[in-house]
Amino acid sequence: MYKGQIEALAREDGAARVAGVEVWLGALCHISAGHFRAHFERETAGTLAEGAELSLVVSDDPRHPQAQDIVLRSVSLES
Repeated sequence: MYKGQIEALAREDGAARVAGVEVWLGALCHISAGHFRAHFERETAGTLAEGAELSLVVSDDPRHPQAQDIVLRSVSLES
């Protein structure tokens, strides 16, 4: 779910930890915000992103060009 991408960004930057992550959920991505949050918490356990604040932006526009996508918008790192 982006765990590898987030971990790679943190390691590239020499970050001590990931402070926050923002993810956009398309209206047709077939996962609820709550379900995504549970997966995120489980997948980041024991990584640099464990305990990171997860900000979810949920679209309600099924006609959006990325309506079926889950998009990693930003990652905040701490040194």
